[in-house]
Amino acid sequence: MVDAFCATWHLVDSQNFDEYMKILGVGFATRQVGNVTKPTVVISQDGEKVVIKTLSTFKNTEISSKLGEEFDETTIDDRHVKSVFSMEGDKLVHVQKWDGKETKFVREIKDGKLVATLTFEGVQAIRTYEKAI
Repeated sequence: MVDAFCATWHLVDSQNFDEYMKILGVGFATRQVGNVTKPTVVISQDGEKVVIKTLSTFKNTEISSKLGEEFDETTIDDRHVKSVFSMEGDKLVHVQKWDGKETKFVREIKDGKLVATLTFEGVQAIRTYEKAI
């Protein structure tokens, strides 16, 4: 199921990302950088693990875990969270939990593009990626 996501993806559209970062508590300077950065996301598998690399001029990160297995993650904005990947139908879901809070990333393939819907406390951002050729 994760195979459909395994590729290199370039950000081509971002909607409401500043509001999403603001409600997460991301500082102004980091939000400014986040709004202009066009990251490349590389999704792959290493045995049973899902591997997600985010590459940008600002910061590079890599997270990996088996589906359904909780792992420690330090986010790009430096939050220390407990995360878990799962498949919900044809969607790759990534949940982060910290300090009694929870945010969810739902990645799905629509018309050959990777569409990531980020939700936190009722605020939703949609980031669309095209597959690298």
